[in-house]
Amino acid sequence: MSLILIVEDNEKNLKLVRDVLQVKGYATVEAGTGEEGIRLAAERKPDLVLMDIQLPGMNGIQALGVLRADPETASIPVIAVTASVMQQDRKHITEAGFDAYIGKPLNLKEFLETVRKVLEARRP
Repeated sequence: MSLILIVEDNEKNLKLVRDVLQVKGYATVEAGTGEEGIRLAAERKPDLVLMDIQLPGMNGIQALGVLRADPETASIPVIAVTASVMQQDRKHITEAGFDAYIGKPLNLKEFLETVRKVLEARRP
């Protein structure tokens, strides 16, 4: 069973993502800040991280930078999950090095498909 770390500060979004993933058989662990997400990624070594971009304190792009700089977490795939859907934002997020991008509000079919594809790409 794949373990997915959800880094999201909005309780409603967190609950939706967690519930959808758990119904599909994924195990989840949650963080409300980038700093907490980094700590949990290092501790739990999840198969995938879903990272909100707009977070209190450290934002998702900064948190991704920390994860990529640490050899322990550098290879964990990270999907940006964000309401920033302007072309400029999307370009900035892609250039930051995320493995994929999911816009909010979530299209659940698209969301699950992206999660599945990224997890499959990681398997040896």
